[in-house]
Amino acid sequence: MVGCILTGHGAFAEGVQSALEMVGGPQPDFVAVTFLESEAAEFPAKLGGAIADMAARCGEVVVFCDLLGGTPFNQAMMAAARTPGVEVVTGANLPMLLECMSERGESTKAEELVATAVEVGRMGIDHKTLDFSSDDADDQDGEGL
Repeated sequence: MVGCILTGHGAFAEGVQSALEMVGGPQPDFVAVTFLESEAAEFPAKLGGAIADMAARCGEVVVFCDLLGGTPFNQAMMAAARTPGVEVVTGANLPMLLECMSERGESTKAEELVATAVEVGRMGIDHKTLDFSSDDADDQDGEGL
């Protein structure tokens, strides 16, 4: 199974992991690595160690990052360059992770998860509005949305 690491600024990784597990249940071979400003000097070793451990255990790893060009992304890219079988995806969001975790199996490859992450991550972004025009309000008869 492809190992997965989620990293980002502040409590991003822990928060998204919590939401992921609330909706999708506990995730095997999935680790959240936080980046706190107060621990900036230790972060490269912390993330690099998590990636190396996951790669040793799983063979392939996808690192999901919050923001292109931020410290978690930059450190993930450097660790990926040193560790075979590591892919990095940026712009992580909950729809992306839910789909990737549900697709992950024993025969899944990292590059397949990356393709899914990019496709579903984009699909998870949209703009919706509710139209409360007077005609619609009359049709609802007070029964809610």
